[in-house]
Amino acid sequence: MKSQTLKENKDFRRLYYRGKSIASPCLVTYAMKSRNKGNRYGITTSKKIGSAVERNRARRVIRAAFAQLEGDIKGDWDFVFVARSKTSKVKMQSVLSDMQSHFEKLGVIDEKN
Repeated sequence: MKSQTLKENKDFRRLYYRGKSIASPCLVTYAMKSRNKGNRYGITTSKKIGSAVERNRARRVIRAAFAQLEGDIKGDWDFVFVARSKTSKVKMQSVLSDMQSHFEKLGVIDEKN
């Protein structure tokens, strides 16, 4: 099932204040159990990241990493991913490994050995 995107400011604020967060050098993940069916996610990229080209690349990389891990997620969750200045400069694989370790620590997916 394809995830929906978060668009409402209140959804983002709810995750910032009530969700659990984990940070790494190229990604910050906020997660919270959802009452809605299916997973929802939002991506935040501030102007501190760089030009519009860099911000769009950061969003693309995060979206691609999430798409690969989407099938492993158990239950219904809401996520907000905050891009950091490193995000647009690294390969998608490093964002994917960061996101996977965040999901494992948050209990969203089962740990892989």
